[in-house]
Amino acid sequence: MARRRAALCVAALSASSSSSSRGVVAFAPPSKRRCSSSDHSRILRSSTSCTTRTCSVRYQPKRQYRRASIGHLYASTEEDIVANSQGLGDVNGGNDNEKSDPQTSSDTDSSDASLIILAGDGIGGSSQQADEVLSSVIDTDIDIDTNISASTSLKEKIFLGIEPTPEILAIMCIYFVEGALGLARLAQTFLLKDTLHLGPAEMSALSGLFTLPWTVKPLYGFLSDGFPLFGYRRRSYLIAAGLIGAFSYTALGADFWNMLEPYASAGTSGASVAVDAVQTGAEVAVETSAAAMGWLGGRVTDLQGTIAALILSSACIAFSDVVADGIVVQKTRESDDPRVAGGLQSLCWGSAAVGGLLSAYFSGSLLETMGPREVFQITAVLPLLVATIALFVDEKPVWEQKKLASANGDSSATEESAVDGIKDQITALWSAIKQPAIWRPALFLFLWQSTPTGEGAMLYFMTNDLGFGPEFLGRARLVSAASALIGVWGYQKFLRSVPIKDILYWTTIASAPLGLLQLLLITHANRAIGIPDGAFVLGDDVVLSILGEFAFLPTLVLAARLCPPGVEAVLFATLMSIFNGASTVGTEVGAALTKYLGITESNFDNLALLNVICSLSCLYPLLFIGWLDDVGGKSEEEQGDGSDIVLDVPTGSVETKGER
Repeated sequence: MARRRAALCVAALSASSSSSSRGVVAFAPPSKRRCSSSDHSRILRSSTSCTTRTCSVRYQPKRQYRRASIGHLYASTEEDIVANSQGLGDVNGGNDNEKSDPQTSSDTDSSDASLIILAGDGIGGSSQQADEVLSSVIDTDIDIDTNISASTSLKEKIFLGIEPTPEILAIMCIYFVEGALGLARLAQTFLLKDTLHLGPAEMSALSGLFTLPWTVKPLYGFLSDGFPLFGYRRRSYLIAAGLIGAFSYTALGADFWNMLEPYASAGTSGASVAVDAVQTGAEVAVETSAAAMGWLGGRVTDLQGTIAALILSSACIAFSDVVADGIVVQKTRESDDPRVAGGLQSLCWGSAAVGGLLSAYFSGSLLETMGPREVFQITAVLPLLVATIALFVDEKPVWEQKKLASANGDSSATEESAVDGIKDQITALWSAIKQPAIWRPALFLFLWQSTPTGEGAMLYFMTNDLGFGPEFLGRARLVSAASALIGVWGYQKFLRSVPIKDILYWTTIASAPLGLLQLLLITHANRAIGIPDGAFVLGDDVVLSILGEFAFLPTLVLAARLCPPGVEAVLFATLMSIFNGASTVGTEVGAALTKYLGITESNFDNLALLNVICSLSCLYPLLFIGWLDDVGGKSEEEQGDGSDIVLDVPTGSVETKGER
């Protein structure tokens, strides 16, 4: 770039100086204008003069170029600087010795060409032309600097100051896919509802069953940390999870290639099969195994195959989430930049939020133009994307890590087996959980999250009674996702200084009357006061989504605060599994209530009673809110990271990287 600018100036000024003897163009080697100080470039970049006594170079902003009719331009590949007129001598007369230096050609480096332009003052047309050429070159410099500034701004604003390496982009893409997999959420609902003809109680029970893989997240962390697959702890598991997940969605989209018998012709109703599938864990295992044996010609229905495929796909998503979290934790620990910890987490959750927003609306609009199975076929591309992206994860094989550790004299990395490490983690985890300072708040979170919900029955009411289609439900999901982001912003802006216990208390109090507002929709009283059904549903989603984030974010802070040093990762993953398990319990209790009250796809007589029970039952955990006095009495901004909890942990290194 510097050589091109130099040629441009020489060609232009040679023509203009031919009519005047006062305009001189001369080349000079960098050594004539730059000192040998190793800090020279750094000093110039900091917009200060070089302090070396023999150096006469001074940095000046480029905007001063246009104001000078005479000056000295030094061009290099690193920076454009202006020579100090005092150090160069009289600018009008110039320095003849330097102009005629015979060492010019030999000292000039091809990669750092320099040009000095000495233009006399008052040359008339020649001086004006020279100024125009200088201005054009400077405009080019400003454009280049503008592009560099835009790149820096993009890095700071989009990537939060983190260098967007291929691995960082891969991690962001994994989280984006996790959010975008919501594309099949409504397809799953309508597949069970319209294609397999399940009732609200059965579908609610299955919805809780599909979240079971998220309740054993520590198991995935132990597996990936302790048992490398093909020599890798991260990459291989991501590829395997992506391929299996893609196969599951493809099988659902292809209706298992007509290899499974329709459940109706098998003499079993869909409702009874679904209820049987969720009664006990043993029956679930039998049904899943039977679905797997269906390829051998067993009497397995497509409903059983659907249950097995959806559970398997959910497990693949959960496993990918754990492995991706492990990569984020590892990168955070390896970096010396304090911005990486918070910035990388924000990038991950932001990518997942973007994926969720994009998939929210399309999950409904696609169902308006195609069937649920076609949507599953489209969704199958996303897990394949995870498997492909996993190839860009920078991870050394286990044997190479051990060899490197042995060369560095770290014997602990080679002597300690994976099984011993897992045993230490389990021992430390049990030592932490059995302490009242931890299990009491954890039990409160379980009770708080396990209250029953009637979402399944409300879904049937909105589709079968109110007549809402998939497109509207997708729009409602989009509104809920956007409102959740507003809730995150509101919490960060206004509630971080409020004690966690107070936030949970008042959000729980507020959730009861807000939940009871759905009675207006169930009884159609909203129409009497002039509120359309669609507007009421969207407004209700906005309020409950924002309130839900106000209540959910403090629980994450509380869970992190419960984790003392030494068992942070594994204990936090366990608490999140307990949280997910509580959600499953609440869904199953809601399904049982729906069944008990006789609510079906066409009978909603007791739906109002179900709503009252679910709304008021959320208040009973407040009887145990005193269990949060020790750890929940502080706000997020106050100190409380679990360091005051003393653990009786074994003396070895207790660390796991695969969980959140």
